[in-house]
Amino acid sequence: MEVSLDRLARELHALAEQGVSVEELTEVLCGAIGSQVAHDVLRLVHTNPAAGLWLGSLRGWHRDGPELAEELVLDRFADGDPCRPDDLARRPVPVGVVGVGGGDGPRQRRTREILAAHGVGSELRLLVRDRRGVWGFVGVARAEGARPFDQDEMARLARLGPVLAATFRTFMGAQPLAPGVPALPAGVIIVGADHTVQQISPQAKEWLEQVWLPRQRGVTERALAPFAAEISHHTRENIADPGAWKPWMCLSKTSAGRWIALQGQPLDADGSGEVAIVVQAAGGELLLTSFCHWHEITARERQVIEQLCTATPPKRIARALEMSVHTVNQHLKTIYRKTGADGRDELLAALAS
Repeated sequence: MEVSLDRLARELHALAEQGVSVEELTEVLCGAIGSQVAHDVLRLVHTNPAAGLWLGSLRGWHRDGPELAEELVLDRFADGDPCRPDDLARRPVPVGVVGVGGGDGPRQRRTREILAAHGVGSELRLLVRDRRGVWGFVGVARAEGARPFDQDEMARLARLGPVLAATFRTFMGAQPLAPGVPALPAGVIIVGADHTVQQISPQAKEWLEQVWLPRQRGVTERALAPFAAEISHHTRENIADPGAWKPWMCLSKTSAGRWIALQGQPLDADGSGEVAIVVQAAGGELLLTSFCHWHEITARERQVIEQLCTATPPKRIARALEMSVHTVNQHLKTIYRKTGADGRDELLAALAS
């Protein structure tokens, strides 16, 4: 029985406010999406507009996920996959189908073979976006032999987009605003020429456990594989084309209230060998941009925050930005309301690396 979107939005908002784990959120979202579109397998990525279309900040899977996701990532970068995130972004309604019911071009056939190897017949995909940008990606799949996705189901999944975007932001808002513990030392993940994880340092494991598995220990290479493959590919592309998207990204807040920065660095001159992914505390412009997206900070409010970060008092902020002190204080009140900060000190602590 299909559940109304209004009711679904209220239920998801209430749950996301409770600060559940990524796994719990994925499980609940699987049920919520299933109330609109029946499926056997779910892939879920949520990100923010600062991270671009390709890399997701947090990932979850229901049933057979990481291995299938890794193969689809590798296929996409090998110029396969007819329904990539940038393809969806160009569509008025950002949904599409691969596999059964998705056409019969060469890219479709190759993707269909990958799906079939995992017992999947077709996958319906949605790019989760709103007026501010892209907030995530959802892939719902059905087993081989199952009924193909139809136009009505594509429309129902598309209508879920704003609900999912709001749920992602609420989930992030429920995490601690400022770090409650000191930052870990930087960690390193080594990815081979075949884009598979070769080694991961204990520090990198600790960082990723705070994001992906905050309530249980043991980040596995299997869960990390699709994520590492994407950064590896982007790092190599950046060597060939310096104007390409740079492999820096800011992961969403951890359960400890800290944002994480990742950077891919090639270990040889031409990018044909191994890539090191450095994992460390985020700070500076990278952190501020993601922070402002998540908390829906306006451009003017961001200018006030930038001044605040240099220890500038309200009167001097007013002069620098050519506004009244009253307007500065009103902006500060709005910023504290949006972020949940108790005041200047807590806000600055949230933006410290």
